[in-house]
Amino acid sequence: MNPMPQRSIPQSALAELADVPATSRWVHSGPVRLHALDYGGDLPPLVVLPGITSPAITMDFIARELTDLVRPVVLDVRGRGLSDDAPGHTLEAYAEDVEALITELGLQRPLLFGHSMGARIAAATAARAKVPVQGAVLADPPMSGPGRGTYPTGLDAFLQQLAEAHRGTDADEVASHWPTWPRRERELRAHWLSSCTRDAIASTHHGFEHEDFFTWWPQMSAPVALLYGADSPVVTSAGAAEAAETNPAASLARIPGAGHMIFWDKPETALAALRTALRGILTSLEPGSDAVVKCGHA
Repeated sequence: MNPMPQRSIPQSALAELADVPATSRWVHSGPVRLHALDYGGDLPPLVVLPGITSPAITMDFIARELTDLVRPVVLDVRGRGLSDDAPGHTLEAYAEDVEALITELGLQRPLLFGHSMGARIAAATAARAKVPVQGAVLADPPMSGPGRGTYPTGLDAFLQQLAEAHRGTDADEVASHWPTWPRRERELRAHWLSSCTRDAIASTHHGFEHEDFFTWWPQMSAPVALLYGADSPVVTSAGAAEAAETNPAASLARIPGAGHMIFWDKPETALAALRTALRGILTSLEPGSDAVVKCGHA
């Protein structure tokens, strides 16, 4: 059997960037060159951090719905999309990349928003406090870790989909894994998944089980909001309860009918919850405001 290629980006994937209403930005985190999609504007910046196998372009359908509230800047996390890969797929290494993005682009006190892996990175970045941020919204962060059981999706499942992408997959085959997703999102996954390196996926998956989200979560200062799928195996009811107990200043919003991929499963409901959380953070920071982030507790 031929070994899996390290990564590839088909021409069809690059062509899709022309349909994205954002500008490519390039920054360096040490020797690692990072790519981000900047949606521009004069509104408060929002750094968007995708999941384990989600290059920046796969978050376009979310980012473009937020441009009336914020200036989304979506990062290709190292080892994904157009960003370089390099050893170091720990939460602290990822956080250092986010800090470099914020510093080099001159983003003043941005908000952070991350889904899955990206939510864990947002938590680490906010808790490290190496750069000032206004607040954070975390969507369904993996709460597995030492003494907490395994991540509910095994590494083999990720690697199977990666192998299909390298072989050449399409939206119909992606539907066998993600049957409820809109077709455009399945097409983007089919075209862009092969840009993710095996090392980045495997090392991050290892981190899901060996780095504890709750190391960072209690250190996050308000305003912070947590969104999670009502049917998610990643943020269980017990996990949501622990999150509420260990960071009582945070707000929690439960997305009915959604699993882990809340924005793909229930796009309208999840986007509405995200907009509510972002508005709450922005309002709470207005001079003289007594508002707090309210998304509804579990």
